[in-house]
Amino acid sequence: MSDSISVTGGNYITEPTVARGSAAATGALRRKYNFGDMVSELALAQDPFFRFLSKVAKKPTDDPQFKFTEKRSSYTKRYAYMDKFSANASSTPSTDPDGGNHTATVNSSVYSFKFYTDYNSNGNQQNIYGQTMSYYAGVSGTQPTFFIPGQLIKIPVFSSSGSLGNPTDYEIWKVNEVDLTSVSNYAVVNATCVKAVSTVAYMDPTAKVGSALTTSSQEDLEPYKCYVVGSAFAAGSGYPQTWNDQPYTTATGQTQIFKTSCVMNNTDRATVLKYEGNEWARIWKEKLIEHKWDIESAMLFGNQNATANTTEGAVNFISTYGNAFSLDTATKTQDDFLDDMSALLDPRYNNASSTVFFCSTAVYNWLHKMSGYFSNNLEVSPNFRSEFAAAGKKKVFGIDVSTISTVYGDMNVVRNVHLDSTNVKILAINMKYCAMRPLVGNGINRDTSVYVGVQTLENSGVDRRVDQILTEAGMEWCCPETHAMWT
Repeated sequence: MSDSISVTGGNYITEPTVARGSAAATGALRRKYNFGDMVSELALAQDPFFRFLSKVAKKPTDDPQFKFTEKRSSYTKRYAYMDKFSANASSTPSTDPDGGNHTATVNSSVYSFKFYTDYNSNGNQQNIYGQTMSYYAGVSGTQPTFFIPGQLIKIPVFSSSGSLGNPTDYEIWKVNEVDLTSVSNYAVVNATCVKAVSTVAYMDPTAKVGSALTTSSQEDLEPYKCYVVGSAFAAGSGYPQTWNDQPYTTATGQTQIFKTSCVMNNTDRATVLKYEGNEWARIWKEKLIEHKWDIESAMLFGNQNATANTTEGAVNFISTYGNAFSLDTATKTQDDFLDDMSALLDPRYNNASSTVFFCSTAVYNWLHKMSGYFSNNLEVSPNFRSEFAAAGKKKVFGIDVSTISTVYGDMNVVRNVHLDSTNVKILAINMKYCAMRPLVGNGINRDTSVYVGVQTLENSGVDRRVDQILTEAGMEWCCPETHAMWT
């Protein structure tokens, strides 16, 4: 994969092409040195993503095409949107939520509601900001299966029909019956009013975000969600009904084989040069760093492809499935960026503590200019605090990490020069939900290793030394809602 640098000439060789099924051209393996945990120590600042993976997110696999499981809790997902309602116990509610004002009576009004969700109950997979909406009213998998008799439901109400924005109050309804069979992909709930508000309207979020459109933020949708808020039963009553969630989904990954060779004839190895006398030692170190650079690049920009034997990179995964934001340093404001952060760091499914923000050089500078402006120029008193301020610098696994404090937690910001030549401004990667998967099995470790004294079958006996650096590893990416990319 790499050229061997010539000292006196004649040290470059090319590995011959071998047909499938023929003898392998790797020759006899003399000695092998395991560098899996040591190679990340070289040139730390150049490849920070690989460094973090090596230290906190390395998980061996014994299959080059590995499967893994994602789990998403269901307790925060017990909400639904109202599609229709009727001011009676109708089995097919027919009134649009914004079809007019109403007034319910506590303990006597019995309404029926038709509900749907914006996530897939099979695995609790949700829509993600900036991606095409997959789950909305009527789509398979969006039936709210969690309603059971005895539950209390909080339903937001609005001042008048057709009013969008924040609700003015809420009602509480106690579930009497639940029908999950009459209307496909919906739940019809018969409920009695427990808390009423006079002359108000219900609202459906499709008036605001539509259906099958680019996903709006959870913050925009929140005012229209109807949540389960507990349950209530009479003294001496029996045990309630229950419901079964399915929080698991599976995905697949693939390992990629990285090779770098280091070749030099023995005459050159024995020659003492100026500056660095041992040219073989110099080249050897450079090849290790080159090998690590290649892995970092692949795990940032790769595209999983079984035919090409390549693994999935951060940019391709996040741009396809994760949160997608825009960032123009000339026009993006602090407030705009905090809106993005609120969409990404929703505590119901994501948090800032495990997220590292890898930035291009230009955006790394921009973030520090934005966050440092207040502390350098606008300090009013010792008690003054900005909602977006530089809070210092620290070393994490030898990497310089800037801490920027926001109302949504501390941002761990790292400069990554690999992003400088791309349209990617920031990669926000939650290290809890990704992993480097080196192939390890049957006593063989394919993590970064150096094979010393490799000789090809066709060229055995030639007066030279051939070493090979090899890594077989792939990336595991899960829970795309916890990752984000700014372009």
